[in-house]
Amino acid sequence: MPGIDECLTRAMAIAGARAASLIDWSSGLALGSAGVSPTGDHDTTAAEATDLVRAAVEAATFTAAEDRETPVQDIILTTDRGYHLLCFIDTVFDSRLVLHLWLDRAEGNLAAARFRLQALTRDLVLG
Repeated sequence: MPGIDECLTRAMAIAGARAASLIDWSSGLALGSAGVSPTGDHDTTAAEATDLVRAAVEAATFTAAEDRETPVQDIILTTDRGYHLLCFIDTVFDSRLVLHLWLDRAEGNLAAARFRLQALTRDLVLG
């Protein structure tokens, strides 16, 4: 099973990747980070990403009652110069983890990056 560092290295190999972090969104802490944070500080980025994740997960608009176990699969936020992809990681224990990738808009491919992140999260859990 790949560890956190290997997962982040693979995430940074995605075309256009600027930064990647594995975030525990129950605490708002980055368990590991690579690249250059959009805010200049990976801890601040993790805390702000956590706010976005919590808003989406706790909003009835985005979750159906029957999907309370894994209510949200991904969050994609676009800006003029980049994309932020937050991919939820399903684990066998009660974990609240997301893999956050900051992708340069000119150099990256959003669809390809999303599929690569989903594969990375499966590998991280299943090995």
